[in-house]
Amino acid sequence: MSVDDTYISQTLMPKTLPPAGPATKSATKTARKKTTKTTKVTKAVPSAPAVLPEMDSGFTDLGLMPQLLDAVRDAGYTTPTPIQQQAIPLALMGRDLIGLAQTGTGKTAGFTLPIIQRLLEGSHGDAPASAHRVRALILTPTRELCIQVEESFRKYGKHTELRVLPVFGGVPVEPQTKQLRKGIDVVVATPGRLLDHMERQNVVFDDLEVLVLDEADRMLDMGFAPQLNRIVAEVPRFRQTLLFSATMPPEVEALARKYLRKPIVVQVGRRSSAASTVTHAVYPVPRDRKTELLAELLKEKGMDSVLIFSRTKHGADKVVRHLEGKGISATAMHADKSQAERMRALEDFKQGKVRVLVATDIAQRGLDVSGISHVINYDVPQQPEDYVHRIGRTGRAAASGDAFTFMAPDEIAMVRSIERIIGEAIPRISVPGYDFGSKEGEGNETEVRSAPVTMNRGRRR
Repeated sequence: MSVDDTYISQTLMPKTLPPAGPATKSATKTARKKTTKTTKVTKAVPSAPAVLPEMDSGFTDLGLMPQLLDAVRDAGYTTPTPIQQQAIPLALMGRDLIGLAQTGTGKTAGFTLPIIQRLLEGSHGDAPASAHRVRALILTPTRELCIQVEESFRKYGKHTELRVLPVFGGVPVEPQTKQLRKGIDVVVATPGRLLDHMERQNVVFDDLEVLVLDEADRMLDMGFAPQLNRIVAEVPRFRQTLLFSATMPPEVEALARKYLRKPIVVQVGRRSSAASTVTHAVYPVPRDRKTELLAELLKEKGMDSVLIFSRTKHGADKVVRHLEGKGISATAMHADKSQAERMRALEDFKQGKVRVLVATDIAQRGLDVSGISHVINYDVPQQPEDYVHRIGRTGRAAASGDAFTFMAPDEIAMVRSIERIIGEAIPRISVPGYDFGSKEGEGNETEVRSAPVTMNRGRRR
């Protein structure tokens, strides 16, 4: 299967489980006719499209309400991405769904739009919310992703009265408690803080209609499986469940079998494949010379908005100090920073006040920053799948981007593991004076500065 192919396949689930969600029998029959096991889909399921001449017919064919189409148009989008085109009509039918796609392909809108429509269709006029009631719950692994999803709900729900609440740690609990006790339509939460509220009886899920597990693989990587089990045990059995992820390791497949009812699998691209709009390169460099090479790279034209990943918090701070010493504006983002400091660093980066954001893996998911020109892996990720998520911060929404990885001698095996996961070799670029395998002398600055170091230049090995 090529990276650009889009497939929908029926996952085989235990026959004893009940039919999915509140979908009608006719809708379910329609879905079965249009999806067979490993069937290639060429057209989304149409449903009473609204007419908006200004918009590409792709969105109007998805069956979305006029106010949602207006919000999509207001956001500047005219054509749905492949994951949106396939996932939205199926989610609108009430089916349980597994959405697999590379980061930056529009998965968030793939579930926020149908959830908003479902809640609007099931609302009862201006009736006040029941105390403690939640109608839709979205679980995310990080605060940053939680905020991104909440912003998506607000963006696409701007023409509605739906109430959305982000629930995560690192901020005062009282404002969250107050809103939860009043009742809320959509809660976007990290597992830890949500469990705190559940234990305080601030929230109940008797009226929950939709559960979303966003970036499920990352939640498992972060050790949230026990928390997920406790949360899901408290939500109604007969609900719609949507699981979205960039990769599908066996652990996520087991999670899907446990929580979802006869889900449709929508897959765009290969599992664990890297974004096709991103150009890759590996720079062999001794560990103690990475900061020098980094400073050289950042002198090149086009390095306008650069996200750098460091394995450790100390390493991130060290890189920032080195870059600032070279006159390069940079800021750090990691778990030792307060939530306010992390949000300020992210906003400064988004607004272009700093050119470089150095982060630990806390930012590899949920960092929704448009226009990131380059992602640089200062340290090779220890988990090969994390490479896909890191580089997905650039090349988003069909834009092009560059991803560079600094490889020390003790990281060669990790790079090879990444290449096996993504199914392709990553080109090596040798920079004279820096490549630990080259014969050039150590640190000949004149030679280094005259030697090209960017992707389209330099000497490849």
